[in-house]
Amino acid sequence: MTTLKTGDKAPDFKALDHQGNTLALSDYKNKKLVLFFYPKASTPGCTAEACNLRDHYQTFLNRGYEIVGVSADSAKRQQGFVEKNQLPFPLLADEDKSVIMAYGVWGPKKFMGRTYDGIHRTTFVIDEKGLIETVISKVKTKDHSSQLLN
Repeated sequence: MTTLKTGDKAPDFKALDHQGNTLALSDYKNKKLVLFFYPKASTPGCTAEACNLRDHYQTFLNRGYEIVGVSADSAKRQQGFVEKNQLPFPLLADEDKSVIMAYGVWGPKKFMGRTYDGIHRTTFVIDEKGLIETVISKVKTKDHSSQLLN
């Protein structure tokens, strides 16, 4: 779906997180960032993915990575998702889909014979210089951390 690839400059973004704070890619300058896009907060696959990242969060921090999740959910829904699952990282409430579109993860999807537009579950690892280090489009929701850490 996305046309972004390893070595590309990561698209800049600025959006509100689940607490109403403005986050931008520039906030992570000189840091490594795991930016994961997911379809909808509190759904089974998205919960499995977020909780798997949560369970390995300290390992990410120890290796110098920050984590930020992105979906088109409202800040209120994101806040509930964070609280219910004790997520230690921010979730962007990208209701206008500006970040989602910049990263090219919005497009046609098929489910049970129906085609619709939605967010393609994709993760980008961005290095300290703002370049894309890795793009994962086939995310294993229950074991996403190992895809990133190995």
